Amino acid sequence: MLPKENKLDPRVRRTRQLLEQALLDLLAEHDFQSISVQDITARAGVNRATFYAHFSDKYALLDYSIRQAFRQEIQSRLLNSCEFNLENLRMLILAVCEFLDQLGARCAPVQRQFEPLVETQVKSQLHELILAWLEQINANRSDHPASAETAATAASWAIYGLAAQWKRSLEKKQTAEAYASEVLPLVAANLGLPARPG
Repeated sequence: MLPKENKLDPRVRRTRQLLEQALLDLLAEHDFQSISVQDITARAGVNRATFYAHFSDKYALLDYSIRQAFRQEIQSRLLNSCEFNLENLRMLILAVCEFLDQLGARCAPVQRQFEPLVETQVKSQLHELILAWLEQINANRSDHPASAETAATAASWAIYGLAAQWKRSLEKKQTAEAYASEVLPLVAANLGLPARPG
């Protein structure tokens, strides 16, 4: 359901991967503000013209990197993502919890600075996937009071907010797995769906 990055020309994909990896390597050594496009291109082994053929600036590259990281997280978990079911919804909640947790562990010093970008990218991709699911199942339903667009927005914000709350809890009393199962009924209710099959 998510747009396929692998539809790109292999050379374009490879260049973007080089630039993305260079940025990630530099972020491990420096704060984002001190990293220049020249630093990124030198680390990636490409010239500045190549960089600008792919990204308008380092912020666009960062945005792309966040989007790609979350897309990979979803794709690694949702093997049957083209079909809505409660297990896929639970796996989606779990993916967001663990993505935010891993991002915090890897980029703790700079993560607060990137929180708005992360939130925007995650919610956007959640919305896209959930909307596709809803359009699939609502074709056979006329009893849902909200539009698929509204329901997808509510669910994507709910999932992100719940995952962020779980991540921020100082003493995580629950595993991400247990938390995803606990909040599944809340998210399913946002979608106007029963929390249990049947």
